[in-house]
Amino acid sequence: MGHCAFAQDSLSNWKFKSLYSLSGTQTSFVNWNAGGRNNISLIGSASASAYYTQDNIKWTNDLSFALGGIKYFDNNGVGAQKTDDRLDASSTFGMQLSKGFFLTFASSFRTQSINGFNYPNDSVPVSSFMAPGFLNMGLGADFRKDDNFNIFFSSIALKSTFVLDDSLSAKGSFGVPAGLRYRQEYGAYLKMKYNRPLAKNIEMKSKLELFSNYLNNPENIDVNAELLLLFRVNSLVSASAQWNLIYDDDIKITDQWGNTGPRTQFKSVIGIGLSYKIER
Repeated sequence: MGHCAFAQDSLSNWKFKSLYSLSGTQTSFVNWNAGGRNNISLIGSASASAYYTQDNIKWTNDLSFALGGIKYFDNNGVGAQKTDDRLDASSTFGMQLSKGFFLTFASSFRTQSINGFNYPNDSVPVSSFMAPGFLNMGLGADFRKDDNFNIFFSSIALKSTFVLDDSLSAKGSFGVPAGLRYRQEYGAYLKMKYNRPLAKNIEMKSKLELFSNYLNNPENIDVNAELLLLFRVNSLVSASAQWNLIYDDDIKITDQWGNTGPRTQFKSVIGIGLSYKIER
């Protein structure tokens, strides 16, 4: 009995949330004068959070995954094409110093799950799992109002960029020197998370990460920003709109005119479909 009571007490310190969704579109044309291509697209996503609180200890963990693609039903171009692919994980462990302030160790990681291509060329991957992969770690101060809002800052942070694909490593992709499989940077790191309901059945989630490399152009700050709006029709049907902005001065991108250099990366994903939420 004593052992069961201990297990229940330990579990009561945890709070869990998860959300699973599947959305898609299907478009077909018959004698359509304005033109178009028959296609079907699907995007699946899952996110989970686990929060642990006991006395002056706060431990938060977040994990999200998404994968989507589009398939054209004609003889023009390539087959299925990827439209979304992300794998993000983060964890913070903090000890409370005063009300709302914690001494915290924070880490975050992101990569993708399958190969990416510059379509219509679908024979030479331009990215893959852990190519690139990004890992940020830092020890610093965390201001935390609640589970939905916190700002973390570290003046002693590490950013690691991984390129574990041999062909991409040989090209010197994603700011990692040619022939090497990872690069480390040392600098300052800021991460902010802000979630809140905007209206009935409308929820906003946002995240901002900033990193400045002390040893190489510290004024060129790396940016990773994300904004998600979730519109819930009922317990199973929802719509979502997500925007991602990334800037990394070390990643050189060739634009449509052949110019190569650092670029602001932007992605927008909008969908409607089924979703299921679990909270305990």
